[in-house]
Amino acid sequence: MTTTRKISLHDLSKLDAAQRSQLLKRSEASIAPILDKVKPIIEAVKNEGDVALARFAREFDKSPVNPDSIAATPGDFDKALVNLDQEVLKALEFAVESIRKFHQDQKPEEMWLHEIRPGAFAGDRFIAIPSVACYVPRGKGSFPSVVMMTAIPAVVAGVKEVCIVTPPGPDGKIDDATLVAARLIGVDRVYKCGGAQAVAAVAYGTQTVQKCVKIVGPGSPWVVAAKHLLADVIDPGVPAGPSESIILCDETADGRLAALDLLIESEHGPDSSAFIVTNSPKVAADAIAAIPGFLDKMGEQRAGFASTVLGGTNGGVVLTQSFDEAVAFVNDFAPEHLQILSDVPFEHLGKIVNAGEILLGNHTPCTLGNFVLGPNAVLPTNGQAKTASPLSVFDYMKRSSVGYVTAAGYPPLAQKARILATYEGFVGHANAVSEMRDGILGK
Repeated sequence: MTTTRKISLHDLSKLDAAQRSQLLKRSEASIAPILDKVKPIIEAVKNEGDVALARFAREFDKSPVNPDSIAATPGDFDKALVNLDQEVLKALEFAVESIRKFHQDQKPEEMWLHEIRPGAFAGDRFIAIPSVACYVPRGKGSFPSVVMMTAIPAVVAGVKEVCIVTPPGPDGKIDDATLVAARLIGVDRVYKCGGAQAVAAVAYGTQTVQKCVKIVGPGSPWVVAAKHLLADVIDPGVPAGPSESIILCDETADGRLAALDLLIESEHGPDSSAFIVTNSPKVAADAIAAIPGFLDKMGEQRAGFASTVLGGTNGGVVLTQSFDEAVAFVNDFAPEHLQILSDVPFEHLGKIVNAGEILLGNHTPCTLGNFVLGPNAVLPTNGQAKTASPLSVFDYMKRSSVGYVTAAGYPPLAQKARILATYEGFVGHANAVSEMRDGILGK
């Protein structure tokens, strides 16, 4: 039996500027109140190492972890492989293959060098960073998908030392699928630590946990706060906030399909953002009518999360006067996930300039992108898609510019560089490309 649930309908034509602006806001929690609580955790891990990690696992995770059992053992990996359902194993193998293929194709050549001017060559050389920690959360479930999305591009990029940090369960163990996914990828360092203490552990290193130069992956406000406080010790990567999505629909879309897909990201938590954006009153009405029935087919917790999102200002249906107005709202919002439901999705693609990922057509729901399609599902949130990009092999590589000028190519470049250096008042610069150099070189 379908339960009556409130689904917000936001008619942009009836909203003032402040109300429209409210729709663009995320419910991301402020880390300010947490910072003072995180500082002593960081200091404890820095000073006590594994002892502090074990204590915090017992205190925060209610998990019986000892200082000598923080690292997953080869036996833990073996047991996880035996325990894991074969269908889940095959799905993980399928996903790993797709995600690896995508990131292999994404990886740049080690170096490119082009002739910019006759005899003058310039380009880029790419080198993998030496180490990275992949943070895999566990607060609202187990997420082997995060293992795959964070660790696979690191391995493909050529990072020598890749580790995974993840909160232990109440049994003191790591989720089976997390361990199996790590082994499939080729990562054998998995540590039982989560929250702020995990960030501190990889920032400073402990007796067991390796020190890393970077940490990636989504986490709780405590994780975000620790990354903020340790940003001068470890590269915190791009912060990932609560999940958000927009289902953009033209008149050809089926509102029922839009409703089904709207629940993908809205079930992550009550702090998610999820909208159907359409210029079609029929699509809007059909979606609103279908959502309660789909909610009834979900578990109580996830349906509760989605209902909270879709009944407030962070979710529901946004109705516009025209499709161009719908596109404008999408670009203003800059969603983490964007689906375009249409019979002609590629005709709309060129209009989208701000989105973490763009999934086209009726057969490309976010579920595929999150698990098996290949592109990375760690995406910029909170409007950062206006300037930031999905996690990629480039996040695990650094780039050095390379230049080489031949004797024949040098004179015209030197002359122009000398003029500009003199104009800017840099005498040393100018002298280095003057007759002084020619004299040293015997010209």
